Amino acid sequence: MSLLSGPAGPAADSGWGHDHERKGFFTDTSICIGCKACEVACKEWNRNPIDGNLEILGSSYDNTGELGANTWRHVAFVEQGQERIEEARESGRKLVSLGMPGIGPKTSGPRGATPAGDLSTADRTPPDTPEFRWLMSSDVCKHCTNAGCLDVCPTGAIFRSEHGSVVVQEDVCNGCGTCVSACPFGVIERRDDGTVSPHANRDEKIDRMGTASKCTMCHDRLVDGEQPACSATCPTQSITFGEHPDLTADARRRVADLHEQGMTEARLYGANPKDGVGGTGSLFLLLDEPEVYGLPPDPQVPTASLPASYAKVGLAAAGMVAAAALSFLGGRR
Repeated sequence: MSLLSGPAGPAADSGWGHDHERKGFFTDTSICIGCKACEVACKEWNRNPIDGNLEILGSSYDNTGELGANTWRHVAFVEQGQERIEEARESGRKLVSLGMPGIGPKTSGPRGATPAGDLSTADRTPPDTPEFRWLMSSDVCKHCTNAGCLDVCPTGAIFRSEHGSVVVQEDVCNGCGTCVSACPFGVIERRDDGTVSPHANRDEKIDRMGTASKCTMCHDRLVDGEQPACSATCPTQSITFGEHPDLTADARRRVADLHEQGMTEARLYGANPKDGVGGTGSLFLLLDEPEVYGLPPDPQVPTASLPASYAKVGLAAAGMVAAAALSFLGGRR
């Protein structure tokens, strides 16, 4: 069970005898441009069907809405005004002592890097409109250290790969849906026949119907030494793939850099190994609170409460047996 992963991490505890580090994603939402190239690359490589008719949603410029059995990468669009931006920066200041922001000359950094210097007072006002910003974030399966979906799967269809990712074997899945309710992020879903989320072509044959489906971290590409399709396609390097310890270190440096530039709203999500899922394989740099991006602020793997639940059941059963015994002995007198 993933719930019992030791300090070496889930990849080492899988027992495959490999000597490489756990793999993962780091998604830097501060440089995401919302192009959805990752969504398209994911669908093309994994041959996932289209969700709906791709019309723009009424609540956003997004056209897919959320992660699901057919959409393993989803780019969210969140529009914010000046008031919300200030609230995000204030909540970020409460998370860490920032000190004084640094000011320095503009340097040419790597592709996708933000300019050097203090950005808190930079004029980002579009012409003839009030100041606003788009928060764009490419969401994906978190590949949790303690994965609830893996813990509850009754058939063994979900396994921990040698790379530390959580993978579903569709040919073993019986479609019971237990994993769907066990995921604290709402990532995994059973593939439907199009009645819930209509497909563009109703006559199209849908593969893996009725089975649970989610991101595999492109396991078939990893075994060939290639990186996942989404990170390989991202034009701004908002999505990077690599060894989990290296990504975590890079993510923390990136947050520190943004803080020094006055962007106090920057924070990490999934990098805390003491959270309710033991940390995640997919790390995110956010520019507002997790709820703004549709992420739970304190995710909890449901199987974590099983020992306490079993103890309470045992005490209740013992109490019932004791009461029945006392009633029987009292009746014989």
